[in-house]
Amino acid sequence: MNSVVIEMESESAVQTFDLGFSIGKRAEDGDVFALSGELGSGKTCFTGGLARGLGVGEDYAITSPTFTLINEYSGRCRLYHCDVYRLNSSGDLEDLGFDEYLSGKGVMAIEWAEKIPDALPPQALSISFVYVDENRRKIRINGPAERVRDLLQDILREV
Repeated sequence: MNSVVIEMESESAVQTFDLGFSIGKRAEDGDVFALSGELGSGKTCFTGGLARGLGVGEDYAITSPTFTLINEYSGRCRLYHCDVYRLNSSGDLEDLGFDEYLSGKGVMAIEWAEKIPDALPPQALSISFVYVDENRRKIRINGPAERVRDLLQDILREV
């Protein structure tokens, strides 16, 4: 499987949200987004945009499921939003029925995915968020070349 890495810089939380929205418009059942980065680096903001792009209604607040571990939202595709920060290892995922969520009947966004690398499917898109300063973030997207290009089509056209 050919993979590609695309790096970009977000100038604000709005741009990070917009990136998620653009990707969400093209996301399909089976897409897995493995999000990594420091606390407050943009993972939940991106997921909020992803949810809106998937058609999740504005009446749903998209918050990090730090204590519930998984939030589920209905949209054009079902969105499973996971936060694995509190897990010790990928072995803890079994109790959550994690494999069922990966079954392809929805889109999955996993915050703190770097804690469970051995549990991620090979087709997962890794998206890392790195602080540049108070507002700007460097965003690095890595995954299967064709899928990354499909999802970023609108953004790549603007560059």
